[in-house]
Amino acid sequence: MHEMSYMLRLADLAIRRAEEQHAKRITKITVDVGETSGVIPYYLQKYLPEAAAGTILEGARMVTREIPVTAVCSDCGTSYKPSRENNYSCPSCGSIRAKMTGGRDVVLASMEIE
Repeated sequence: MHEMSYMLRLADLAIRRAEEQHAKRITKITVDVGETSGVIPYYLQKYLPEAAAGTILEGARMVTREIPVTAVCSDCGTSYKPSRENNYSCPSCGSIRAKMTGGRDVVLASMEIE
């Protein structure tokens, strides 16, 4: 149920940003969910009404986008998607040394306000 805590934080962030813009209402938020974040978009959707109740976010639509995991090889600099098919190694040089560069976070990507 950690999705509820994520949704509460996303709602708070959206509300604060909208209020900074003197918005009267948030009509839509877009949330990027990293493939390896452990967060299930279905549950974010499920908890949105509760997190938004009584706020300018109430009634807003939420769009979630799954962001694939990406890595950059520490040896040759190639950017790639680690997977079982490539044994999680660099497809260019075969190295297993890499830095994860995407697909781990949950981010409020955008919102529409009135």
